[in-house]
Amino acid sequence: MEVDRAEDRRVRDIVVMRRVRDRMDREFAQPLNLEALARGVHMSAGHLSREFRRVYGETPYAYLMTRRIERAMTLLRRGDLSVTEVCFAVGFSSLGTFSSRFTELVGVPPSAYRRDHSQAAAGIPPCLARQVTRPVRNREAVPVVAPLA
Repeated sequence: MEVDRAEDRRVRDIVVMRRVRDRMDREFAQPLNLEALARGVHMSAGHLSREFRRVYGETPYAYLMTRRIERAMTLLRRGDLSVTEVCFAVGFSSLGTFSSRFTELVGVPPSAYRRDHSQAAAGIPPCLARQVTRPVRNREAVPVVAPLA
């Protein structure tokens, strides 16, 4: 009986965290308001943050930053917006912060990515392009070093 309760709670927590993640996916360009997200699922901000990390392996803020960078990568590959326009379109308020975070996750600055990766997903179905072009999390991107001439 106790095991059933624990399992029910675990499933309920996962469902709630999925709702939070889905809302973050829809509203990724808006500022993160952890308190409002928590109120929406009847939790404290601290509990929401802990549960989100437990379920997804990263904090809500880290998830949101990765989601923003994913969208920025898509917009940069399209090539019809400047880096500054992309920065603001995905919810950053500072070009410097955007460039730093983009470089940290992707391994190259946004301007270089826009120039060199405009055809990165050409010929790949959209359902697979997101996986192929997904940024690396947790500072794992290997910086691209130009060969010495």
